[in-house]
Amino acid sequence: MPAYLVGTIRVTDPVRWQQYVARVGATFGPYGGQLVFRGAKCDEFNLHAHGDRIVVVEFQDLDALRRWHESADYQALTKLRDAGADVVLTAYQA
Repeated sequence: MPAYLVGTIRVTDPVRWQQYVARVGATFGPYGGQLVFRGAKCDEFNLHAHGDRIVVVEFQDLDALRRWHESADYQALTKLRDAGADVVLTAYQA
């Protein structure tokens, strides 16, 4: 069953955030992750969402998503991620 990583993002340091974004995509491949959508918030219709950006990455299953998240390659980027933005990561299954 597919699993989706949804990240809601509030950028705090655009330079560091772009450094993170430039590197994180390469960590998805070994775990079968595929970028589905990356975008910026353009409007709100009900309540307020965290942040002003979103990313959605599809994995073949929840186990693959978890292995990606726990991988040394991804964990090596988390300090850069946290220096550049406040990020909420949530896993969903379809």
